[in-house]
Amino acid sequence: MATPNPVTAAAPPACPAPMKATSNGAFHHENPLDYALPLLIVQICIVVGFTRFLAFLCKPLRQPRVIAEIIGGLLLGPSAFGRNQKFLNTIFPKKSLTVLDTIANVGLLFFLFLVGLELDVRSIKRTGPKALAIAVCGITFPFLLGVGTSFVLRATISQGVQPLAFIVFMGVALSITAFPVLARILAELKLLTTDVGSIAMSAAAVNDVAAWILLALAIAVSGDNTSPIISLWVLLCGAGFILFAVYGIRPLLVIMAKHSLSGEPVKETYICFTLTLVLACSFLTDTIGIHALFGAFVVGIIVPKDGPFAGVLIEKIEDLVSGIFLPLYFVSSGLKTNVATISGGTSWALLALVIFNACFGKIVGTVVVSLSCKVPFRESLALGFLMNTKGLVELIVLNIGKDRKVLNDQAFAICVLMALFTTFITTPIVMAVYKPARRGAPYKHKTIQRKDLDTELRMLACFHSTRSIPTLLNLIESSRGTKKFGKLCIYAMHLMELSERSSAITMAHKARRNGLPFWNNKPDDANANNDHMIIAFQAYGKLNKVNVRPMTAISDLANIHVDICTSAHQKRAAMIVLPFHKHQLVDGSMESLGSSFRHMNELVLSHAPCSVGILVDRGLGGASQVQASDVSYNIVVLFFGGRDCREALSYGMRMAQHPGISLTVVKFVTAPGKSLAFGAKLVAVSVDKQQKVVTEIDENEKQLDEELWNEFLGKSIKYEERLVDSRNDIEAALREMSRSSLILVGRMPSVAPLIYNSDSAQLGPVGSFLASSEFSTTASVVVIQQYNPAADAHPLVMEEIDQLEEPDTPL
Repeated sequence: MATPNPVTAAAPPACPAPMKATSNGAFHHENPLDYALPLLIVQICIVVGFTRFLAFLCKPLRQPRVIAEIIGGLLLGPSAFGRNQKFLNTIFPKKSLTVLDTIANVGLLFFLFLVGLELDVRSIKRTGPKALAIAVCGITFPFLLGVGTSFVLRATISQGVQPLAFIVFMGVALSITAFPVLARILAELKLLTTDVGSIAMSAAAVNDVAAWILLALAIAVSGDNTSPIISLWVLLCGAGFILFAVYGIRPLLVIMAKHSLSGEPVKETYICFTLTLVLACSFLTDTIGIHALFGAFVVGIIVPKDGPFAGVLIEKIEDLVSGIFLPLYFVSSGLKTNVATISGGTSWALLALVIFNACFGKIVGTVVVSLSCKVPFRESLALGFLMNTKGLVELIVLNIGKDRKVLNDQAFAICVLMALFTTFITTPIVMAVYKPARRGAPYKHKTIQRKDLDTELRMLACFHSTRSIPTLLNLIESSRGTKKFGKLCIYAMHLMELSERSSAITMAHKARRNGLPFWNNKPDDANANNDHMIIAFQAYGKLNKVNVRPMTAISDLANIHVDICTSAHQKRAAMIVLPFHKHQLVDGSMESLGSSFRHMNELVLSHAPCSVGILVDRGLGGASQVQASDVSYNIVVLFFGGRDCREALSYGMRMAQHPGISLTVVKFVTAPGKSLAFGAKLVAVSVDKQQKVVTEIDENEKQLDEELWNEFLGKSIKYEERLVDSRNDIEAALREMSRSSLILVGRMPSVAPLIYNSDSAQLGPVGSFLASSEFSTTASVVVIQQYNPAADAHPLVMEEIDQLEEPDTPL
């Protein structure tokens, strides 16, 4: 009897072997890109470098960095560079994507933890009826259009998907407003604390919370073979987790926050426990079935916002998460996006439909309800485009939908391009339709030179690093004056560059409602380094009975001059003191801090509502603040004639009242028939950058010079007249004064330039020489420009007589 042949079962396909972590190196003939760790390092370097390069290209367009990161992800994926299979298989092989996605999602967990830290629930509770109405309508109308769009997509490119899940995902995708991206755009456009900005931020915060609730609903109803009972259990367990977080976890966080005192380092145990808690709660929500991101976001929300605890948490992880890990998520999303799937007339028509419905729903819905709340049309239109901002949260929704097979490749690509388009158009359109005019009450004393000397002198002293604080304090001490001179009031403004960090945007959002830089009236409002700056000025003010009020301006360096000038006008300052764009090295040479600071000074000189002094710091009084009783300075005022030199002389006359200051005024004169120009063509530069050759000095200016000089001669102050015949004589006379403590000089006297080809031309013909490395290593210089109302052609603040004056103290 023949035995039957056994049936041989087909062998299952062999799974690819997992990637080993590290290689033995090239000398062992191993390709590092075949191993997980070196490949991940290469991927991170390429992603970060490429997205930062794109962000640099997008900066002139004033686009948020998220735009560059979305574009970078698309270009590195199969839509562009990834069409080259060799590149895709070498840099982003399929076997590496699990590791890449895991690292990207861990970074995303902590980023959403940061978003929760930035979102203060108390601000949502205080949301006014106007912002609440805009938020509700801004969600409802586009959500309904998203539902309608889903029916069109299901009938064409998304046939066979789960109806309910697809409807909810499309509704959420079209109704989301990206809170972090909106904050960055508002800060960039200086709209954070305007009425439009306040409404937009409040409405976006409500929108953000509602979007997460809707997303939880979408996740609960999606998945393979999900029954209504399972969806109900997921939602109930999610609600239970939130209650557990509020009543079980938050008390522990409150205890840690109370034990973290201001001015003292937060315990490392607290930081480690909180970050571990983020991961544990992410695990819980992932187990429930509403995605790990919810756990991290909820922990961020329940962390107490009072005190330094939340700020330290942000400081510890923000740069690593936002700078390194978060771009990986955009690339991970870009690798799933293939724009080539949008092909044919139907697909492009659907893309246009999705973009139109997203824009129409948000913009029209917001504009209609804003107009009904009596918001002016321009502001309503700006609000509509601002609320249409998409970003990271949008991509999270789309990626979850794709992972759960609710969105196919084509629908996913269409929604990603919609998010990119709607965010890209926000900044240019808002800039075009809404330009808020700053208005202020006029004030009298915009210069130091004045007839009523007993009036208060107000100065806005700016600094951007701790190294200039001692010299600034010593200059303030020298400016106090005594006897018949009025009191001194100093507004010390810390200039901080607005970065992509969400913490910087939060600090900017703490500004006062009038759109000006915020007061540092609470130690917790700033980081530890900023606290030291505040304490230094406040301590000086108390010890010397000088009214010192610290402020902080956070803005992009390209337009931070707006904050400086508007603050000076609101505080009715007579002079703005700016740091020179160079600082002194140990060997005495001057090193540039960058063209951004030089450009900032030039813009302030052009638009200042008062006089301006640029401080060249060479260590006035040494490396520390000098007590009032120990002040002993030799100060020289250079008088060449003209408006700016009159201001410098007036400032020097005030300084001369200080008992510790020895003032010398040097007046430069020429032989009859000659001028200090010595035949050189003097070029005057107007506010609008137009140049004209000055042929002769105005007789009126000469008369004003003589009046002030005669007033000066009536005072017992040392002076001397220098007869000069050439530029060399002036230069030789100046070198004799190189050992002085401080030199005051006008910015634009009618003098032949003493130095050519200088990058300090904004200091004028004499100031640029005094600021050069070869002049001196010890003499600090203040180059002064007197406010000229005739040249104030483009003021940043429009003065209106019926405008109420702003209160001079924090509200």
